[in-house]
Amino acid sequence: MTQPDEYQMGLSSRKAIYIPFPQAVPCSYILDMEHCLGNNPIACGKCQDVCEKQAINYDDADEVITREVGAIIVAIGLDVYDPTEMDEYGYTRYDNVITSMEFERLICAGGPTAGHFVRPGDSQRPKRIGFVQCVGSRNPKIGRPWCSNICCMNTVKDTLLLADHYPDVENVVYYQDIRAFGKSFEDMFQRSKEAGTRYVRGLPGDVEENPTNGNLLVTVENTTSGKLERHELDMLVLSVGVEPPKDLAKISGLLTLSKTSDGFLMESHPKLKPVDAPTRGVYFAGFCESPKDIKDSVCQAGAAASRAGALLNAGKITIEAITSQIDAESCTKCGVCARVCPYGAIQWKKGEVAVVIEAACAGCGACGAACQFGSITMRHFTDAQLVAQVRAIMAEKPKEKVMVFACNWCSYAGGDMAGISRIQYPATNRVMRTMCSARVSEDMVLEAFRVGAPIVLVSGCHYADCHYINANRQTVQRVQRLWNKLEKAGVRPERLQLEWISAAEGQKFAQVMKQMEELRQTVTDEEIAHAMEALKPKPKKKPKPKAEPAAAAAP
Repeated sequence: MTQPDEYQMGLSSRKAIYIPFPQAVPCSYILDMEHCLGNNPIACGKCQDVCEKQAINYDDADEVITREVGAIIVAIGLDVYDPTEMDEYGYTRYDNVITSMEFERLICAGGPTAGHFVRPGDSQRPKRIGFVQCVGSRNPKIGRPWCSNICCMNTVKDTLLLADHYPDVENVVYYQDIRAFGKSFEDMFQRSKEAGTRYVRGLPGDVEENPTNGNLLVTVENTTSGKLERHELDMLVLSVGVEPPKDLAKISGLLTLSKTSDGFLMESHPKLKPVDAPTRGVYFAGFCESPKDIKDSVCQAGAAASRAGALLNAGKITIEAITSQIDAESCTKCGVCARVCPYGAIQWKKGEVAVVIEAACAGCGACGAACQFGSITMRHFTDAQLVAQVRAIMAEKPKEKVMVFACNWCSYAGGDMAGISRIQYPATNRVMRTMCSARVSEDMVLEAFRVGAPIVLVSGCHYADCHYINANRQTVQRVQRLWNKLEKAGVRPERLQLEWISAAEGQKFAQVMKQMEELRQTVTDEEIAHAMEALKPKPKKKPKPKAEPAAAAAP
């Protein structure tokens, strides 16, 4: 039974038993059970009869294999954008509109046409070819605002290939910007123009097909000349972008990885740890982290292998002393800490005391802030230390200060960026560093109001870019609960603010501080006094003593 060949982009067919592509490792045939006639019930079975090695077993079942490993490298590749939804270029309507991936197969000596470069519509060799850039890239309307990195130079390479093998072919490239940033890339771009390729700055607005000969009529505004041009082409190639693979969500869930706003996996630090995941022992290689070309993918793969090798050869690992500790005596065995831990570093079973795996704990403090019974201590960021800082900050002239809780990795660094950049902002803010905004407990915020803070700001990483995977989601839930509590106590909820500021946003940090100062000036002495009184902690009720059993009557 034949099926479209995925490697040849559906331009040829394959059988149910096939080699995925010539360079496959291992180079052995695989059996496509979904399209095989010899399975459930057996209607063919010829392959099993002729296989001398008896390698085909229709009764073989899936098996789960468990392996203990010391490191994991995530290299799951990419998916190519399907331009079907962007049908303004006629990809689903016109045979001679193809993608750049399909073009690669048509021009390849090992492709479906055996090296004969023809267009799909009539199997004739095209003489005029157009390339449309940024199809599925840099387009926020379809949810893909990122640059796919490889498209521009792939098109430049294709035009040089055509110029070498088919000098009579006329090439025209429709583009927004040519991003030739790599080594010798600008050289290739200039060679392409010298070879006769015409570059038109502007994307086609309309594509029509001439029904008599299958040629394509492309209308485009040349933004360089300011003129509307109409070109007749034999073939139109859509330079499609790339996107995160479809199984990325499953992988990120299994390994507790975080993603950036564009859907790719987020590294621990873009400069200091570019191949490390926030989860210790996991490393990235290739497109799963961001769009990149082959050279950068190979470099990242080497770096990931080196980092994994260093970890495996160390014997012992060093961790920062900011991990959490659980007091077994006061632990109520509720399991809340295990549920909020973004790393799965807390093991808990119903009815048992939670246990912290220190090697996996990153010290974000989400568990410490979530525990309502004080059973979790964060080393070097204990509740007592943080509350003492709040009281010390507000000890003198609290009305003239804005209490700011800033996460270590983004908001606190954003304040540093504002200072380094000499950006002016009010000096009334008092910034207190925590490892994560999720470390800020309800009691810390309420304590700030109790000691006279007019405004309290909780600030952290951007919602989709949390350094601790997704810990700042706990921040949002906690602040929402606090807003409800403040409102019930008759305190203006606006006095508690929540902001997301990245390490590079020094300008935003200064702007937020100006807004906090403007808000502080609206808070009256009466409001501060009311909050200090209304938010006082209520005394805990002592548990009633258990009644002693009555003495047994004397016989």
